[in-house]
Amino acid sequence: MQQLSEMDSNFLHQESARTPMHISPVIVYDQSGRKGGKVRFKEILTVFERNLHKSAIFRRKLAGGAMGLDTPYWVEDADFDLEFHVRHLALPKPGDWRQFCILLARLQGAWTGYERPLWEAYVIEGLNRVEGLPENSFAIMIKIHHSAIDGISGAEIVTAIHSLTKEIEPPLVADNWRGESEPTAWQIWSRAYFHNLKLPIKFVETVSTLVPAIIRARKLSANPQTDRRKTLTAKTRFNARISTNRVTDTLIMELAEVKAMRKALGNVTVNDIMVSIVGGALRKYLLSKGELPANSLIAGAPVNVRSERNSDSSGNQVSLMRISMATDIADPVEQLQAIHHSAQQSKTFSNALGASVMMNITEILLPQVLGWGFRVATMAASRTARPMPCHVVISNVPGPQVPLYLAGARVHLMLGLGPLLDMMGLFHAVLSGAGRITINFLSCREMMPDPEFYKACLQEAYEELQTAARQAASRPAAATKTKNKAKGKAKKKSAAASRSAS
Repeated sequence: MQQLSEMDSNFLHQESARTPMHISPVIVYDQSGRKGGKVRFKEILTVFERNLHKSAIFRRKLAGGAMGLDTPYWVEDADFDLEFHVRHLALPKPGDWRQFCILLARLQGAWTGYERPLWEAYVIEGLNRVEGLPENSFAIMIKIHHSAIDGISGAEIVTAIHSLTKEIEPPLVADNWRGESEPTAWQIWSRAYFHNLKLPIKFVETVSTLVPAIIRARKLSANPQTDRRKTLTAKTRFNARISTNRVTDTLIMELAEVKAMRKALGNVTVNDIMVSIVGGALRKYLLSKGELPANSLIAGAPVNVRSERNSDSSGNQVSLMRISMATDIADPVEQLQAIHHSAQQSKTFSNALGASVMMNITEILLPQVLGWGFRVATMAASRTARPMPCHVVISNVPGPQVPLYLAGARVHLMLGLGPLLDMMGLFHAVLSGAGRITINFLSCREMMPDPEFYKACLQEAYEELQTAARQAASRPAAATKTKNKAKGKAKKKSAAASRSAS
């Protein structure tokens, strides 16, 4: 039995039937090179069954909670049923990309109860006429509740069910797992009592650390140029109460091409380029609606705050950076440079503040109070014209770049979907893997009735940066050619002068 952290529990209190809090990696497989040519559903069940021991997330469920006066517990589900969690679906004919996106959006928008372990996997067949995907490919969508994982641990869960070889079945391993009983009422309430006794002390300790840390971080990260771009700006259509209807689509890029763009465009990162593509797309989309604010929009970017890359991956260990998307700048290269400066300032602030301080902030309030506070804040924001601290979410999670297999089928493409919240109705999941990098967006249909147009905006923003990168890459070559030509002329002139002298 393990108690959830306050941060993990907060994702439970933010959830409602309209706002399911799932992180959902989606993996597309090429089974053409698989022995026999087709993966059977039973073989996929075997893969999951023989990898359950690699993560406690698979077989634990929620219990306790003391009616919101304490965080609940993870307990090993004695009634765990694998076939309840792994499900089999097929697209109707013709099985194209649009149908695939509609299905993913509906699955992501469906709310899951808390009676069983908080994950589901959907094996999706029928991807027969999807341009750019292998013929007769299939996909697996894994929905995992945000209270159990963040983006980094979610990527590690994906790695856990895959193999580096084309093996059909994972090897059998000794699995000593056992279910356990739920905590008694006495255990729940006695622990809640002692936990709440410690809160005043924890509050004083956190505040005494937080205040000087914020002062220090603000001094170190002060920058008038980026400070101007990160001022609060007006709400957009995506900063309102969301519905249960979801829309989604994905921009697919070659990772090698993106890295070449990063190299050509100077001192920027791959993440800067991803934020720039989203910023450029939002500028185009909102301009077409006559709704672009004068000041730059701000992206909320989840950041891993684990002390080590290979530390315990369970639960949430994230902070949120605010990055200007420079949507008030039309030129794509200037926009990218402004985004880079903003991201650097945010990183400096986060580093100066410290991961432990960011994590401890959530530990000084009761879980139920956090939930109530969030609902009150979003309700107040939705009824006023107050500016927004963040307008959209951009979550960038690096995935495995080595070839991965499931039941002999090779991973061809990876993408992801994240949760929506009131006042935060547009989520971008950036996921790299299998030599590609994807930007998947999720919104609700009332906010984005034309997802195909927004995808076109993303594509256009990407192509503009791509063109700028190619032009930048060609300049050094042109300069070298001109320099060599000048040297050649000078050499000939010198030789002619020597002949005249003789």
